[in-house]
Amino acid sequence: MSEIDITPQLRDDRPVWLAGYGMGRAATGVHDPLMARCVVLQAGDQRLALVSVDLIGVQLPTVQAIRQRLSKFDYVMVSSTHNHEGPDVIGIWGRSPVHGGVDPEYIRTVVARVVQAVGQATEALEPVTAAYGTAEDETLLGDSRLPKVRDGVLRLLVFRRGDDTPAGLLVQWNCHPEALGADNTLLTADFPAATVAALRKQYGCPVAYFTGAIGGLMAPPNGRIRDDDGTLLGEGEFRYAQRYGEEVARLAARAVASAEPITLSPLTVASRSIVVPVHNPLYRAAWVLGVAKRPIHAWQGRPEAVGEPLPAVALGREMAVQTEVAYLKLGQLHVACIPGELYPELVYGRYQSPVDPHADFPNAPLERPVADILPGDRWLLFGLANDEIGYLIPRRQWDRAPPFCYGRDRGQYGEINSCSAAAAPIVMQTLADCVGQTQGERSPR
Repeated sequence: MSEIDITPQLRDDRPVWLAGYGMGRAATGVHDPLMARCVVLQAGDQRLALVSVDLIGVQLPTVQAIRQRLSKFDYVMVSSTHNHEGPDVIGIWGRSPVHGGVDPEYIRTVVARVVQAVGQATEALEPVTAAYGTAEDETLLGDSRLPKVRDGVLRLLVFRRGDDTPAGLLVQWNCHPEALGADNTLLTADFPAATVAALRKQYGCPVAYFTGAIGGLMAPPNGRIRDDDGTLLGEGEFRYAQRYGEEVARLAARAVASAEPITLSPLTVASRSIVVPVHNPLYRAAWVLGVAKRPIHAWQGRPEAVGEPLPAVALGREMAVQTEVAYLKLGQLHVACIPGELYPELVYGRYQSPVDPHADFPNAPLERPVADILPGDRWLLFGLANDEIGYLIPRRQWDRAPPFCYGRDRGQYGEINSCSAAAAPIVMQTLADCVGQTQGERSPR
């Protein structure tokens, strides 16, 4: 395992635009460093890298640039924590709606440092055994969208040397890193920094933190986190981020205590490149205005059909974005790699029943959830894996047109940051297809 600093330099002539809330939020300083953390697994001649970065959402073209420099690896997965207090790496949080927020020089730095971190982790390879553990606490999650559904399970791997000392922890938790709120202008990794620090202190080993299912909309809770003297802490306070991160670390310690041995070899990878239609008018406008730079394609009606590249001004064409879904079978462990912010309903199948009659697609087929698709009960879910395509919302929950669900006079937050109502069904079916591929079968459509 390894970690490397990816904090951008602050310069008077080159503002760092913070991502995740509104536009025009320039960084004024650094509270704590942003990091890339890497786990390299090797079994025989098979080798893969699992990387987590303290960023809002590294895009697939950036991941592809990283992979080009790590061609000897069977697979490289780069997941973003979805940090709301780091630099814009997508383009939509710049100085104004017509000014992109991405610094290409910084993206090149991220690529180089991730490659460096993977190299360092490779050099540090040592024989280990692994254990898998979970712990649950839904009170550590707030949900600001109806219906209230949470994935309150923390999942982790413990790596141990032959003398039983910890060699590393891989932690996966399901919460937006947004404890500092929209008024903060200091670069920070938010609560995951405190989680990692607490676990490193307790176990004396490297820790890699990964984000799971955070759509719908998982965030640190209100009215739950208190200081030592009982003072209630809330969004916008660094003490809040610190204490919340420490609470997550305590949950992780429970998972460590419950962890049972697991075999992580052989390493099997099934990944698929697909396209997702983009109906979101704001996303389409971002391409037309040039603030979003990634390639767009003509939508051909099928996720496996990558259409011809489109110019940014092709407003009359149905657009699609190319992305990737993957399934990793690591011995007895199953790993879902999802390119966006998955709603927890899609993890366990906890769909509202009966569906609200005012939903836009109340009769849409229910997507198969992750827990049903993955063939075992020991698994990890990496969200924002290799890409960030926005919220992945169950189609039956889509609510963009009036009359709105729950008697509301306007829609809830969510659809405004989703490519389309088709995104979740496509991604979930592709995950099922990837699992079927490893079992010599194709999942039913």
